[in-house]
Amino acid sequence: MATTPRRRGRVLLVTLCALTLPWQAAGILAAETSDQAIPAEVADVTTPIVSPHDQRDYRVLTLDNGLEVLLVSDPEADKAAASMNVAVGSSQDPDDLQGLAHLLEHMLFLGTDAWPEPDAYQGYISRHGGNHNAFTASRDTNYFFDIEPNALEGALDRFSHFFIDPLFNADQLGSERTVVNSEYQARLRDDSRRENEVLDALLNPENPTVGFSVGSTETLADRPEGEPSLRDRVMQFYEQHYGAGVMHLSVVAPLPLDQLTRMVSEDFSAIPNRDLERASITTPLVETDRLPMAAEVQSLRDERHVTFMFPIEDPILSYRTKPDSYIANLLGHEGPGSLLSELRKEGWADGLSAGTARSDGQHALFSVDISLTPEGAKHIDRIQASLFAAIKQIREDGVSESRYDEQASLADQSFQFQQHGSPIDEVTRLSMNLAYYPLKDVNRAAYRMDGLDRDEAEQWLDALRPERLLRLYSGPDVDSEQRTRYYDTAWRKVPLKANEAQPVSGLALPAPNPFIAEDLALLDQHQDIPTVLLDSPQADIWYKADSEFDTPRVSWRISLQHPESSQSARQAAMARLLAGWLNDSLNDQLYAARLAGQSYTAYAHSRGMTLSFTGWRDRQSLVMQQVIDQLLNGEIEASNLERVRYGLKRQWSNTPRDPLYYQAQRTLSEALIRPQWSTPVLLEALDDISLDDLRNYRDDFLSQLHVQALAVGNLDKDLANDEAQQVIDKLQPQLSADDIPDLVVLDANDLPALTPESTREESILLRYLQGSDQSVTTQARLAVLGKLLETPFYQRLRTEQQLGYVVNAGYSPLLYAPGISMLVQSPATPSAELRQHVDAFLNGVPQMLSNLDDEDLTTYRQAVHDELLVRDTSLPERTSRLWGALSWGDLQFDHHQRLAAAVLEVNASDLSNAWGDLLGHDVVDVTFDPGASPSDVAGLKAGLEVLPGDSNANSTSDAPHSEIPAANLKDATGSDTH
Repeated sequence: MATTPRRRGRVLLVTLCALTLPWQAAGILAAETSDQAIPAEVADVTTPIVSPHDQRDYRVLTLDNGLEVLLVSDPEADKAAASMNVAVGSSQDPDDLQGLAHLLEHMLFLGTDAWPEPDAYQGYISRHGGNHNAFTASRDTNYFFDIEPNALEGALDRFSHFFIDPLFNADQLGSERTVVNSEYQARLRDDSRRENEVLDALLNPENPTVGFSVGSTETLADRPEGEPSLRDRVMQFYEQHYGAGVMHLSVVAPLPLDQLTRMVSEDFSAIPNRDLERASITTPLVETDRLPMAAEVQSLRDERHVTFMFPIEDPILSYRTKPDSYIANLLGHEGPGSLLSELRKEGWADGLSAGTARSDGQHALFSVDISLTPEGAKHIDRIQASLFAAIKQIREDGVSESRYDEQASLADQSFQFQQHGSPIDEVTRLSMNLAYYPLKDVNRAAYRMDGLDRDEAEQWLDALRPERLLRLYSGPDVDSEQRTRYYDTAWRKVPLKANEAQPVSGLALPAPNPFIAEDLALLDQHQDIPTVLLDSPQADIWYKADSEFDTPRVSWRISLQHPESSQSARQAAMARLLAGWLNDSLNDQLYAARLAGQSYTAYAHSRGMTLSFTGWRDRQSLVMQQVIDQLLNGEIEASNLERVRYGLKRQWSNTPRDPLYYQAQRTLSEALIRPQWSTPVLLEALDDISLDDLRNYRDDFLSQLHVQALAVGNLDKDLANDEAQQVIDKLQPQLSADDIPDLVVLDANDLPALTPESTREESILLRYLQGSDQSVTTQARLAVLGKLLETPFYQRLRTEQQLGYVVNAGYSPLLYAPGISMLVQSPATPSAELRQHVDAFLNGVPQMLSNLDDEDLTTYRQAVHDELLVRDTSLPERTSRLWGALSWGDLQFDHHQRLAAAVLEVNASDLSNAWGDLLGHDVVDVTFDPGASPSDVAGLKAGLEVLPGDSNANSTSDAPHSEIPAANLKDATGSDTH
């Protein structure tokens, strides 16, 4: 897979996903004027280049203090959001205080002169239906939030004081350092971090982006007597690196630009400038005289991959022409004759990605990462020779105008119909792009391919030579006494001699792409909700014309339901093998379609298998028919089966190494949803499935189908009907919806404590309080109650008691069954002690509720209401929401609206009653301590009854042909299948 060049820093709190244009005018520069009064210092009319269908209004400001601001008025946004990017990161950490930038980021959340309470910001955001977070990367620190639009002014006021008058409370410093250390401890067994530390040991230690960046109690220890204290050093770092001149603020909101201008100028003008500039890194990332070089690193997960890296200049310096992206697309191609395709034929690899890593503004690494099978790990020299043969082929025959123009045309198509994400994602993207790209390109930079510069492309290819290679292999088979300092990772350098191995045969450059859409006309048809297109006992097809997103794209979901898909672990494993085979067998043929914007996947679930398609309306039917023809008639070969079986075994055998909170949530879901099977049981079932077994299963599966489908997007009814009829004619479903067993949530019914199967070294407590029924009334009450508990739980157990980095509480539905979850993951505190802390918090909830009146409750009710009705921000998101509703029998597609209305009716007395009902019903603890034995989930759930539904509801909670949608308050559902 070719990946777009990525700017990978060390993301410390969240993983999110670059020539600054200096606007050097005094006062406030505004992008345009209006009839309303705005600050007088208007001097420019520069705005970003936007796609033709972007109807939002933009304004660029430079405040008197030098802060550059991008404002976006989006009338359709149902939340407001803001992001501040600061041009400082872990690369500025002093040698004696690694992690200082990260610690500072944490400290800014804990009170300011204007808002001194530690939870003043977080509590305000939560009460008004918002979210907030931050991350520290190697060269940037980014702070962001979203909130109800009418609360934006208060949020910006609190947010701006992070950068004006933070308190750096001495009594909070030690506790927050403990939280930073907990974050470090929680990642100790993450292979990506472990491998990254080994890579650091191979790179130039003088480059400031190289080294430990998270921080720990060791690296952030109190300073020796006679030196400035740790608090003094934090404040000093803040004053040295935080200033308006190196900050970029973006705001997106459904408010007029003049109103946003007033808010921003009032709140952020007081940020001091301090005459700072972004630090320029001139020290090379790699000492080329040490190349070529190779090393091996031990992975904890049962996964193997080899990464080939080459030092290059940072691709941001050539973002207009993107030679790196052009080369990465050719090397990462997966079609016939591609490097991956030929390695797959040999049984050596099952994945490949190419792109840019570890960029620092001047230098970067071009990286080709290949996921290996155990057999492939024995042939790394031949894989390396094959890579260089592919590079030679591109060098000799791949630099062509036609190939470049094809990539450029696909990029331009995507920009012409650029889709905007949620406001919180948008502001983060914009603030970072504003810091790195000229203003005009903050929206367009990722899509620009201005023309092939042959000399430039050849220069990039010249950098990809054996003498410049840095190779890193990662696998569980590596053993060494040499260990890294922070993640205790076994690794070793290995000789890298001249490679005389033979490359694989059959390598070829990609042919012209036959799937590129030509008809991109926008249709103006639109429906509010889906309607039935085809209806019979054996199949129901739904259709919704949608023109809201101004893109000629369509999403199809086609659910192939079989009565026995998950009635046994063997059947469930078979369904996953069949879906995996379908994806694997079409990988070569449909890779060009994916490049052309036609995404497709098959996934197994508790009902059978779903075929998911999203792409341009034009040419989509070609992909749909090819997939269904393959399902019906494709040859299931032994090589396909073994590759998919290996992938599933690798995935399932690695689940004990997943983040512990994932494991706890999965264990709870496996215990309370029927039918659902644990990964150890699935693993056991997987081993004895033969090629003939899978072929016979395919025949049986196709002979007993009920089909349900949904099309959403920019297509007319005739085309939808034609495509739907072709699907039905080919699949010939035979069963009715009544033949498909129910998918149900079980009544916890005094279920004992559960324990996941885990190899992690932390402890956890997940307390789950199950609602007494699945009624809309109970859902509404628990949703409001969960919102009320979020901030005080976090404040008590994380901020004050420092029990761990992963701490949260809130509404946690399983499907339509409501519940409240409280989770604490700790690196040092045993689960029994965590239980005591959670019990103590719960004991205080009745008093909290007794002090609550309906006026206090208003903001919480409104926050939940607005979250339930939040606008879909993309066609796939809308399709997923409607698909979830349809799969649960919500044929009016209004469950979230009815739930939102019920939320507004919840009063303080209702919450007290709901709390009493929770404690009087079923409470389940999921606990783990290092070395604990897993519980028998299958045995525990065998005797449980189904949780009562809603006697006053329609069929939303008991549809017999439903899938498990993803967790989402908007849909009041939740699970971890699919």
